[in-house]
Amino acid sequence: MNRRSRSRVVAVLLAGTLVLTLVGGLLSATGNQTPTGDDATTPSTVSAPPVTQASDLPPIAYSELPTEGQNTLQLIGAGGPYPYDRDGVVFENREGLLPEEPQGYYQEYTVPTPGESGRGARRIIVGGDRVVAYYTDDHYESFREVVSG
Repeated sequence: MNRRSRSRVVAVLLAGTLVLTLVGGLLSATGNQTPTGDDATTPSTVSAPPVTQASDLPPIAYSELPTEGQNTLQLIGAGGPYPYDRDGVVFENREGLLPEEPQGYYQEYTVPTPGESGRGARRIIVGGDRVVAYYTDDHYESFREVVSG
């Protein structure tokens, strides 16, 4: 293996480790504490797998997401680059289906739909400091909370 090939292998291994670490952090649960005062906009996180969900929404295991959804979560964990201009914009929760949080808490990302020429209906919504994620495949008519597994 030449020096250039070795460098590529090391870069791929480092990138893979980074993605796994970031996705693991994204899938960790928020603490069960209700912040007050100045802490109200700073979500607390725990590094252990969630014992309970952050919402009453039906769960979907990370492994049950379509491949494109898993790829989108990996991109979010890596900080991009994102394929759509609207990825990362504030999701306003106008439907009121996600837990009530302050304006700016949620961001939305497109989950590509095979065969669809535009953005399609599938989205990942992340909340806080990327500590909770929700999946919709029907353009915000319903959501499922992404859980580890």
